[in-house]
Amino acid sequence: MSLYWRIFLLNAAVLVTAVLLLFGPVTVSTPVLFGEAVVLLAGLAAMLVANAALLRIGLAPLGRLTRAMAAVDLLRPGSRALVEGPGEVAELTASFNAMLGRLEAERAGSSARALSAQEAERRRIAQELHDEVGQTLTAVLLQLKHAADRAPAALREDLHQVQETTRTSLDEIRRIARRLRPGVLEDLGLHSALRALTAEFSSGSLAVRHFIGPGLPPLDDAAELVVYRVAQEALTNAARHAGASEVEVHLSHRPGGAVRLLVRDNGKGIRTAAEGAGIQGMRERALLIGAGLALAGGPHGGTDVRLDVPVSATAGGAGRGNR
Repeated sequence: MSLYWRIFLLNAAVLVTAVLLLFGPVTVSTPVLFGEAVVLLAGLAAMLVANAALLRIGLAPLGRLTRAMAAVDLLRPGSRALVEGPGEVAELTASFNAMLGRLEAERAGSSARALSAQEAERRRIAQELHDEVGQTLTAVLLQLKHAADRAPAALREDLHQVQETTRTSLDEIRRIARRLRPGVLEDLGLHSALRALTAEFSSGSLAVRHFIGPGLPPLDDAAELVVYRVAQEALTNAARHAGASEVEVHLSHRPGGAVRLLVRDNGKGIRTAAEGAGIQGMRERALLIGAGLALAGGPHGGTDVRLDVPVSATAGGAGRGNR
């Protein structure tokens, strides 16, 4: 039965009941007596309550579908509305679920293309920083050294300070290039890249330690890049926003062959802050390989960023991920 006829019959049942009451022993005087007015008002209230209750029951599946629609998050795929209710409502729910599946597929495809273009642009910028800016600053350093060796003593100290400033800028350019294009990941694999990443973020105010479990299955190239970028973003958040003094990076084997990355800090925690572009980017990367990303409070405060990489993202045989 269609929703239209269900609502029509519900209202018709209430109206027919009201008409049938007119053939009963109830009489209405002119003017209406107080007792008769009470009976009429009570009957009207009963009719309204019955109509409201019947409509609520009939439209309940639409309410549940509305709540399911409001709770949809394409960065957390897999949730579907329960197909229930009369024929039209069930068809609407099934159509919504099908549309949601298409949206998730489109979102995954567009995210993959966008992130692929982003990685290509990162590599291009890193290459230009290394080849153009880096070489230019290196040439400037050599010229400054040559000028300092020939300059009078009064200017030599100033030139040495300019040399140090230039050398610091060159080191910063190289560090930015390494973050844009993790060459150690391509050359030596994920384990070495994570060790280098923790060393890079370690400083006098932030202690970063890594714990890489034995016997980890090798991951394919896409999964390695996702794990590395998620770890990089989590460490960046811990260093810049969390106010953490200690961070642990764990890479461990999970039952069934999956791999888990856990980045745990002792900072101020996520609290109720809205997810920014960094966390959204981590979720999009996780979707590319079918991984699960979860953010929660740590056992002793701070934040836990957990990435569970499925078995489907592991590479068969020995791979560079074990180097």
